[in-house]
Amino acid sequence: MQRTQMTRWVLLLLGALLLAACSRGTQDLQAWVAEVKNRPAPPLDPLPVMQQFETFQYTVQSMRDPFSAPSNDRRANSSGPRPDPNRRKEPLETFPLDSLDMVGTLGVGDKSVALVMAPDKVVHRVRPGNHMGQNEGRVASVTDSRIELVELVPDGAGGWLERSVAVALDNQ
Repeated sequence: MQRTQMTRWVLLLLGALLLAACSRGTQDLQAWVAEVKNRPAPPLDPLPVMQQFETFQYTVQSMRDPFSAPSNDRRANSSGPRPDPNRRKEPLETFPLDSLDMVGTLGVGDKSVALVMAPDKVVHRVRPGNHMGQNEGRVASVTDSRIELVELVPDGAGGWLERSVAVALDNQ
């Protein structure tokens, strides 16, 4: 018990000595702050010179806006092939055509039904008249080795073109 009390007194005395040593004063700190405040400020960089831009007069207001669709193009108003906006989309139209695999057929002759595996590993039955792919691909015919489709692709001028494509049987 006496030893702990002795240690406490020594620590208290040591703390008092440290505090006494720190009370020297702050005159040197105040002198340094005053000296720094009396220094002249460094010169500021001059403001950059504003550039004068050449004005441009836009004079083709009467011409067609290049970022909007052509309104009076004869191909856009023609009676060519068009996608049916009211047709309900079929499940295989959510996938790109190159991600669909023909894995077989069922039936004989013109009653054949193709089996197509989608990327989600679900097998779908496809008949002529069904749609596949993301370009309005309508199945024209089904044979034992391939599915023939007719796709509608934009021609770049507001119209549509028909394109024949095929999905071949995947021989793995």
